[in-house]
Amino acid sequence: MPKIDISFILLSAICLIIGIFLGIWMAAAHDFQFAPVHAHLNLLGWASLALFGLIYRAYPTLQASWLAKAHLLLSGSAAFAFPLGIYYSIAHEQHGLAIVMSFVTLAGVVIFFVNLVRAFFFASASAPAVAQPIA
Repeated sequence: MPKIDISFILLSAICLIIGIFLGIWMAAAHDFQFAPVHAHLNLLGWASLALFGLIYRAYPTLQASWLAKAHLLLSGSAAFAFPLGIYYSIAHEQHGLAIVMSFVTLAGVVIFFVNLVRAFFFASASAPAVAQPIA
């Protein structure tokens, strides 16, 4: 499996591509009912995943924990499934997926926070959590 930072950044780029295609489709059709889907793809997908990836890149100690893999699994899957759930809510009035994925999104962010606290306050002195220059 690729490094956590690279995985987050690649997933973010996929979300950006899908979000842009959706935005173009909505503009061409003059139908913006799925604007919340577009917004969540761009915010949870592109922006959040890219920031997570850059933070993992800046602080490599964060990647050493199983929490990083759990975070990637939860946030990576939620970035795609939560907008899909919003689509089903709008198009078919089926809210279950959106509700479940909102909690998966929350769980991913909480795990990220726990990993930050672990690395910044409880990491061993041999593995500093300070940012390293990118080579």
